[in-house]
Amino acid sequence: MKKLKLSGRSKRMQHFKRMQGRGGLNLVSLMDIFTILVFFLLVNSGSQQLPSSKDMALPTSVAKKVPKETLVLAITHDAILLHGRKVMDINTALANKAAVLPDLKQALIDQLSRRVFIQVDKQQGHAITIMGDENIPYELLRKILATCRQANYTRIAFAAHQEAKSS
Repeated sequence: MKKLKLSGRSKRMQHFKRMQGRGGLNLVSLMDIFTILVFFLLVNSGSQQLPSSKDMALPTSVAKKVPKETLVLAITHDAILLHGRKVMDINTALANKAAVLPDLKQALIDQLSRRVFIQVDKQQGHAITIMGDENIPYELLRKILATCRQANYTRIAFAAHQEAKSS
């Protein structure tokens, strides 16, 4: 039998059909890769987010240094929260005539006992970040600072919204 000669166009069409017949893009593998990538980025995100509260307006700052992750003491309009748990009411703290708030001091000491692997020099003290409304009374802030010092939290930082420097 004699073989038929194919035209150039026929050869290209056969080649195209052969190439199209092979496997296409495997989307399952791609989705797996992107899922792993997203999970990795979520777990290893380096920026620290301070807890936010709707009833708290933080003061603004132009500081460039990012705070380290520490224990957070939040002062709202009606409560003092340590690591997200309510320690005492603001009215109770203001009514207390002592310079140190005993409930807060006990909560701070309890928080230290839960931290097993932290080794800090006794003279250096522990770190804490105070996140409070910009309009809290100074009397309350003074009591909280004295209580933190009594519980050996001497490296105290204040949380603030970072404001861009104007040129």
